[in-house]
Order: sequence, then structure tokens, then C-alpha cells
Amino acid sequence: MALTNEQIAELFENMGSLLEMKGDTVFKIRAYQRAARTIEQLSSPLATAVENGEDLTKIPGVGKAISEKIAEYISTGRVSAYERLVEELPSGVLDLKEIPGVGPKMAMAISQQLGISTVDGVAEAAADGRLATLPRMGKRAAEGILRHINAFKEMGGRTPIGEALPVAEEVMNALREQCPEIDQLFPVGSLRRWEETIGDIDLIGTSPNPESVGDALVALPMVKDVLVHGPKKTSVVVESGIQIDLRIAEPEAFGAMLQYFTGSQQHNIRLRDFANRQGLSLNEYGITNTETGQVEEFADEETFYARLGLPWMPPELRTGLYEVDSGLEGMLPELVVATDLKGDLHLHSEWSDGNDSIELMVEAAAAQGYEYMALTDHSQGLGVANGLTVKRLESQISLLREMQEKYDITILCGSECDIRASGEMDFPDEMLAQLDVVVASVHSAMGQDQATMTARMIKAIEHPSVTIIGHLTTRLLGQREPVEFDLEAVLQAARDTGTALEINASPERLDLRDTHAYRAREMGIPLVINTDSHHHTHLDKRRFGVAVARRAWCRPEDILNTMSGEEFLKFIRTPKPNRLNVFDARRNGTAQS
Repeated sequence: MALTNEQIAELFENMGSLLEMKGDTVFKIRAYQRAARTIEQLSSPLATAVENGEDLTKIPGVGKAISEKIAEYISTGRVSAYERLVEELPSGVLDLKEIPGVGPKMAMAISQQLGISTVDGVAEAAADGRLATLPRMGKRAAEGILRHINAFKEMGGRTPIGEALPVAEEVMNALREQCPEIDQLFPVGSLRRWEETIGDIDLIGTSPNPESVGDALVALPMVKDVLVHGPKKTSVVVESGIQIDLRIAEPEAFGAMLQYFTGSQQHNIRLRDFANRQGLSLNEYGITNTETGQVEEFADEETFYARLGLPWMPPELRTGLYEVDSGLEGMLPELVVATDLKGDLHLHSEWSDGNDSIELMVEAAAAQGYEYMALTDHSQGLGVANGLTVKRLESQISLLREMQEKYDITILCGSECDIRASGEMDFPDEMLAQLDVVVASVHSAMGQDQATMTARMIKAIEHPSVTIIGHLTTRLLGQREPVEFDLEAVLQAARDTGTALEINASPERLDLRDTHAYRAREMGIPLVINTDSHHHTHLDKRRFGVAVARRAWCRPEDILNTMSGEEFLKFIRTPKPNRLNVFDARRNGTAQS
């Protein structure tokens, strides 16, 4: 199986850490770290680029030496330079640097001086006092690492955004209630960039009384541990195990601090290099003229970016890959927003595994301001979800047709139909042909090899009644790995047939992920943002799917369900693959009114 971009990125991240442990030059270390960050964000597989003989040095952050190592890794499955580094350093040292609060150098010291090579060993050393004896450690730092390890084990590493964002919002609402004098309060870091998982929750605000905001944070009932409590910064751990860091900025410098702590690191590196060429340097307090030493402060991000000659950049785009160059060229897209969506095409009711009646789901969709919705209860093959038999589906269609008279919103008859292991659909063709919307999804036989799974998906995509492929990779964040298939082949089949691909907004899925959605958008594949709601309150989770689409640089016209009801009905009533003509005309601004 071809190496994925994620596997290649992980290797270079590890190489950077190993070089840091060895005490190599900072420039070499950063080169590998930067390459790792860049490769993670690429939408096209590097394996394909190498196979096609493409020049990898055209990718930002990939020089000749790293390009050669990528080619070596893809062609042989190994990188000799990496293997030499692993042999030179103590066994298990890479595992230690994954502990929050333990960097590569500290991991090396723990391994060499204490002879420890496991996370559990570090926890024991922190508990019995040995860790505190290391240089630049001390009792307080050792206790902090032990708390981090316990929280890390409890949360399983990074936290899915669907769990982190509600915690952040609850804390911010409580702080605003307790401290009405707070002027501004924003999440920053990976949370503001809407990454699918986050480490800590970082908050930045302004207040005429900074101490009162920190006091309010440590006094919240959900706080179980206070790590830092100072006038400008407070850090706590809440009951769920997530660490929250709060910084209070000066109002006149808030824009620079908001930009700096939003990141990403790679975005800030690109900005710093861009500023340096103008004789400027950047930090969280503002922009400094390196010749005169004069520091300019910025109350908002817009003026900060404008000082550099750049437009403001949506946080979701700040990856350090394409956004700076696109900003300079005036090519940043007008990204899709939640209010652009005109319908949800993946909803479940109590007829299968949903919690609510059909009526309540229809009313919830109407309450979102939607023009249309599709009810897509499971097909019969998914017995654990009370899937519908042909007879039950026929009854449901009759009911939905009758219900239409009572509602202004267009109610579409649909099904989330299982893609069987063979690639056959779980309902007969004559049944599927009666439906307005068919969401075809994999729910079983997920261990199939890459070739078999690829053929299975393409067979479903080519079915004339399949409208959308649901949650393509089947992953569950932190619970289930994605299935293995040839992404490029599947995407090409979707494009060739006019089959839409779903960005499933359910926070535990977020599937398609951002890089896959980016590639699909590049290829002109219709994308759909659905909530896969099983409860009437779940429709509000569309914002998570919108965030994935924004990270994929999607405009409203790249998303199928931003179409008006009239446009969408025209799309689904057009035979495949002629539907692409309808989608492309709207996407390119040539649609007939």
C-alpha cells in the first residue's frame, strides 16, 4: 500500500525531534519540522507526485535533501538517515517527547540520566521525586508533568474539537457573566483555526481589570486544578482533563496577540519571513522596525495584516502553505458560511436509529431556515440501527408525501443505504429509483484490503441512483481508523459520474477531512455539508462541517446544498453524470436563471 502524507509527515517530525535530541543545528531541525507541517496539509498524495516524476522542491518547505528522502521513503519504505538516528539514540526516547511538557531535550535527559524509556516510567519518577532532580526541572515542574500524564491518559492525547469547543464556550460564557467588564474574549490556537483535534484550550481577552478575570476562571466549579494564577496569565485544568490557558492583553496590542497565538506556527513563520524582507520583525506585542527599533501596536488583526501589505486571512486558512501567496495575489476565496446552506440531506428519525419523530426532524430543519431537507433513515442491512425493509421504506415515502402538504420546506424522500461488501446497494434498484436522495455509506466489512475497498466504493459511486457518498473514510475520531482505499481513484470516479461527496459535520466524524475535501474541491467534485443528525438538536452541528469546508478553501458555490431549492431539485432530477453540467455552470457562474 502506498505511503500516506500523514505517515511521511510523521517520519520528518520524528527526524526533527531526534536531531534536537542530538543537539544538531536549529536550522536543520526546523527544516524537518517545517516539512512535516507542510506535508500534513497537502491535498494530493506525495506518492503519486513521486510516481509521476514531479519536482517536490516546488512545495514550500521541501528542499533537495528532504525531497530525496521522500522519494527514498516512498520507493523503499525506509529512510536510511532516519534509521541511523534511531540507532544512535536510546530506545523509546521518541515516546517520551509525546508527553505534554516534555520536549525532545528533556526526553533525552530523562532517558540518559534516569534510564527511563516509557511514559509510565516517567510518571513513577515524577511521583517518587527522581524526575525533580534533573537539571532545569524541580519539584513544581515534575508535578506539572505528572498532572499532564494523568490528563493525557484520561483524554487519550488531543481532544476532538466537538468535545473541546463546548467546554471553551461554557468557560467564556461564565467569564462574561462573572466579569461583565470583559471587552473582548476569543479562543485562539487550533480551536480558532477549527482543527479537528486540539491540545489545550487557549483564550485571549482584554479587560480593564485583568486580575478579576483570572480570579473568576480559577473559581469556576468545573476547575479541578490551578497550574498558574497571575495578573496576565491563568492556567487551569477542568474536570474533563482539558487544560485552559487564559491571557489578558492590552487593548491597543490585542490584534497582534490575537494573531500570534492563533498561529499556526507555520503561518507565523511565513509571516515572519515575509516581514523580515521588509525590514520588520513580529512578535505577540506588535511589529518592530528593525532599523529604528520602533514598535507599532495593533488593536485588531485587520490593521496588523494591512501593515504587512496583506489582507486579513480567515483563521481556518492559516496553515503556512498557500494563504500568504494567495493573499498577495488577491486570490483568497470568499469562504462558505453556515447561513449559505439551504438544506440538510442526511437526517435520521426514530424509524431507524434516530431519537425523534419525522415531524420533529422536519420542524428542526425548517427552524434552520432551510428550503429543503432529506430524511435518510438506514437501510435494512444495518440491523443494529433498525434499518428499514423495502416495505417500511415504501410506507415512509407515502407518509412523507402526505406530510409535504403541511410544510413549506421541501421534504425529500431518501435513504442512507448500505454499500454491501460486494459494492452492491442494500436496496433493490427499483426501490432506489423511487427516492429523491440516496446517501450510500460503508458500515460493515471495514477491514477489506485497499484494492477491494476501492472497487467497492467505485461500484457504489457508479450506481445511477446514488446521489451522495456518506462519510467516505468511515473514521471515528479517536475511536476508529479510516478504511484503506485509493483516494485519487475514488475521487476521480465521483467526478466522472457527478456523484457528490459528503462532509459529515458530526463532530466525531468530520469526514471528509479537510485535506480530502480540498482535493475534491480542486477536482470539481460536488461537496455536501450534512449533519447526519439523529436528534433534532444535532442540526446545529452544521458549523463543524462548515469549518472543514472552510479549511478546504470552499466557497459557497463549491457546496451543493448552498443551491436554492429550485436549483437543487434541478440537479437531482438531471440524470447522472449530466448533473455535473448543472453543478459546474453554477460553480463557474454561468448557470441559467
